[in-house]
Amino acid sequence: MIITHESDLDGFLSGLLLQRLASIMFGETPRLEAWNNLAWPTRQLRERVMWVSDMTFEKRLDQSGWLIVDHHQFAKPPSQATLIHDANKSASLLAYELCKSNSISSPVLDRLVHLSNVADLFLVDDPDFDLACDYANLVKTYGFWPLHQLLEGEPERLLDHPLLKVIKVKREIEDPIGYAWSKQHIQKITAELGYVETVVGNTNLIVHKLIDDPQVPYSTLVTIYRRSNGVVLVSLRSSTGDAIKIADRLKGGGHPNAAGASLPRSVANVQDGVDYLRRFLNPESNPGSNLNIMGSAFDGLKLP
Repeated sequence: MIITHESDLDGFLSGLLLQRLASIMFGETPRLEAWNNLAWPTRQLRERVMWVSDMTFEKRLDQSGWLIVDHHQFAKPPSQATLIHDANKSASLLAYELCKSNSISSPVLDRLVHLSNVADLFLVDDPDFDLACDYANLVKTYGFWPLHQLLEGEPERLLDHPLLKVIKVKREIEDPIGYAWSKQHIQKITAELGYVETVVGNTNLIVHKLIDDPQVPYSTLVTIYRRSNGVVLVSLRSSTGDAIKIADRLKGGGHPNAAGASLPRSVANVQDGVDYLRRFLNPESNPGSNLNIMGSAFDGLKLP
């Protein structure tokens, strides 16, 4: 069994690479599953052998016979599982290095892994940055499994795919419009944190550009969105390493400058999320706010 991250190019490519590696090593192709960060904690882990890519290492993954390939921050190193980790490399690059050690490589895979690495680590100074983001947005736009079916599980077919033309046009038209609008719709959460509203365009690129804009007074920016299952998520971006600090306070995780978290179930929509962050991150200016925040933990509790 191979499990990978459902929501981005890094998970897509690393999962397919590990699947190919396993088929070469063991003579059969293991099943591939893709999970998002919200559903993943609910999955039962009963498999005797598992390879996991691009999912943050946690205690429940520390099992004998398991291989974890990841680059996110983690709390404690494994005592039983094998962890291949490097915060400065994407999961797809780490998986590809394993492949290359087993004579699995090609110029096409070299190129795809490079683009995935640039996009996932947000290497803005790389000359391929815009193109890499277009590749990453293929997965976000068309979805993991539809793209997997379209490519018939062969990642090489992704290189120079015609759908990239669609993504490029969207970027060139939508991003400038979205950036101009979002710049006029930033709300203060704290002195260092601003909430960015977005309506169109690549949110990550828009927020990154705003972070670098000297007219924007915040060192960290947050976007908030509600998933179809009702969970409200926050995505944090910074250039000073503060994103992960705020995410940690919210019981989330990620990278120093790109992190996120889910908000309590009592937060029902985006505006609730804005209000919650203001209360939670400014407790000194909201007497009694801790009681309001903790109240959700006792929803439905009847006192005698």
